Amino acid sequence: MTVNSLSDSVYTDFQGLSQLQYQAASNDPKAMREVGKHFEALFIQMMLKSMRQATPSDPILGGKDEELYRDLFDKQISETMAARGQLGIADMIVGQLKRNFHAQASSHSGENQASAQPAASPQQSTAGSSGPVSAADKVSYASPGDFVKDVWPYAQRAAAQLKVDPQVLVAQAALETGWGGSIISHPDGRSSNNLFGIKAGPGWQKRTASVPTLEYRDGIAVKQRAVFRAYDSLAESFQDYVHYLQNNPRYQAALSHAGNPRQFSAALQEAGYATDPRYAEKINNVLGGDTLAAALADLKVNAPDPIG
Repeated sequence: MTVNSLSDSVYTDFQGLSQLQYQAASNDPKAMREVGKHFEALFIQMMLKSMRQATPSDPILGGKDEELYRDLFDKQISETMAARGQLGIADMIVGQLKRNFHAQASSHSGENQASAQPAASPQQSTAGSSGPVSAADKVSYASPGDFVKDVWPYAQRAAAQLKVDPQVLVAQAALETGWGGSIISHPDGRSSNNLFGIKAGPGWQKRTASVPTLEYRDGIAVKQRAVFRAYDSLAESFQDYVHYLQNNPRYQAALSHAGNPRQFSAALQEAGYATDPRYAEKINNVLGGDTLAAALADLKVNAPDPIG
């Protein structure tokens, strides 16, 4: 069910809200806006209900029929006011959803276990983490389309090496970085160019960036500080992602399913790439979502079939 089909009828329906929240988890701006409107409509309807209860009913003309029509009227008024956004509640909800998404986008465990660390590749510099990092690449993007356009050539090259669809890599990078809006950065604002949330374990001898992140422990999100790999360019980030998967035995099962996006992302999660229990689901949501499809259409790339 699309966002548009939901928006006409579910502002004050909790099942519809649950479906909208599911879509908003993939950072779909339309779904986030609909969730905000839904909450605003619920708030207005509860406010009207409280006002009605404080007002004495008509002892002669009142009754169940009057209450029914009154509730229907209040629901319509709530939807209309929420659609106009005059109270600003929807805007606050959207802002909170974006902040939550960007925080959760860094909740990964790919580098948490020392035994799982791949050694630095022969091509990787061993210059310590204190050296300068190039700021040539963008730290953030004005739109998802700009992000996809920028990373698409690198995704194609990396995908050819992994034998996966490049759209899968774009979807994962979009999930990790909020469509390029929350790429891990250094304290001075320079971009780490880390598109896949790979942490810097003992085997990593290059530059790093330390930032707060969320990790899931027994299904509960816990805020902590983590050290991530930093790269000189987006191209280097994609290449290290390829090396990371190909040289880590725990991800061989994922590579064996490279031709199937759903199985590939599920195997990544099973191998412990991320602690988020819905990590694979979120990748698939982005992959089959309208935002990626629109961005690919601008690039004249055929979008993948919807993932059911």
